[in-house]
Amino acid sequence: MASQSLPTAANQDLDSTLREDRVFPPPPEFAAKAHIQSLADYESLYARSIADPEAFWAEAASELHWFEKWSKVLDWNLPNAKWFVGGKTNLSYNCVDRHALGSLADKTALIWEGEPVHPLPHTGETRQFQGEIRKLTYAALHVEVQKFANALKALGIKKGDRVAIYMGMTPELAIALLACARIGAVHSVIFGGFAAHAIADRVNDSQCVAILTQDSSYRRGAQIQLKKTVDEALASTPSVQHVVVLKRSDCAVDMQEGRDHWWHDLIEKADPTCPAEPLDSEDPLYILYTSGTTGKPKGLVHTTGGYSVGTYLTTKYVFDLGNPNYPDDVYWCTADIGWVTGHSYVVYGPLQCGATVLMYEGAPNFPDFSRFWQIAESHKVSIFYTAPTAIRAFIKWGNEHVEKYALSSLRLLGTVGEPINPEAWMWYREKIGHNRCPIVDTWWQT
Repeated sequence: MASQSLPTAANQDLDSTLREDRVFPPPPEFAAKAHIQSLADYESLYARSIADPEAFWAEAASELHWFEKWSKVLDWNLPNAKWFVGGKTNLSYNCVDRHALGSLADKTALIWEGEPVHPLPHTGETRQFQGEIRKLTYAALHVEVQKFANALKALGIKKGDRVAIYMGMTPELAIALLACARIGAVHSVIFGGFAAHAIADRVNDSQCVAILTQDSSYRRGAQIQLKKTVDEALASTPSVQHVVVLKRSDCAVDMQEGRDHWWHDLIEKADPTCPAEPLDSEDPLYILYTSGTTGKPKGLVHTTGGYSVGTYLTTKYVFDLGNPNYPDDVYWCTADIGWVTGHSYVVYGPLQCGATVLMYEGAPNFPDFSRFWQIAESHKVSIFYTAPTAIRAFIKWGNEHVEKYALSSLRLLGTVGEPINPEAWMWYREKIGHNRCPIVDTWWQT
């Protein structure tokens, strides 16, 4: 954080380039229990990573499960880098099995709240409504991932096949990623707000053999017809052999016999046991496309081993997750899984750390501007991670929507995306963090 005085919204544009020179150290009680307890600890860790990067990353990788250990940490022949050469691992195993088969089997892995709401009886609490809530323990998630992995295999999907995913923010979206990773199918998540031509472009570029979707999803109270959009794209995607449809809303959809399958029908017939495939560290994990705003979307391939270790360690250190001092942490990253932040910090990073991850289906302003804070207080969120654009919207909507919630469970805040301006940072610290939550910033690209 770096300015002389804080401008007010009345006389200074929120995109101010004024600098903020104040520095806010984390509270001593936070630092004493954190994975990294001081700036000196951080600098020592950083120095080790620079002085001997291979030893540093080998130590980090050793905290995860490997079917076979690597023979070389890094084979770097510019511009190409191969990580953990010869190692065999599986990201689905590291996210799920490692915990479900260990001491965290009964810990909640996913908390999900849907957008459509129903009123709550008056109990004296601030919250007046809530959406449908589902919770999955690591043991339950383990079963669901294995079942859907077997459902994919029953359709003939195998290691190396590309699978497009065009879904809303439901638990099944996370399950779909983990099931693909389990069998070595390469997933290509397409943001649920994209139109049919954007789906077709991405599906054709990577020659996807299947698309996973929903009848619809919810956004600001409206049903978004996802299957209908997929049907439009299918008119020009000859590589697609199967479409799997999650029933979310019971809206009418066209189902083509032989090609289209209901998710629940496949799950009903699926075996609940599917061992994770030992994958080479350099096997592709997923493809994610750029937005296409500057031309044709470009597909970026992320491989298994290096991505696994990178997301695990950054989640552990940046968000202090997997910290035994905070076994009841509830972590909420508000990003959509359609973007890279959602891949890394909704699914793969936090689940590798054994965290409890909150997923919310809809918009932050439905049915009113207090929705995020109602959710945070109701589910006792302790780590909250959002974008500067969202923070500026919260400011615009008014403090009254925040101030009626104590948000006392919060201990750490995060921002991601475009740079955050000083006024938004200070508002976030004061109104959401109540001047006691450190704020971490991350920077990512597709």
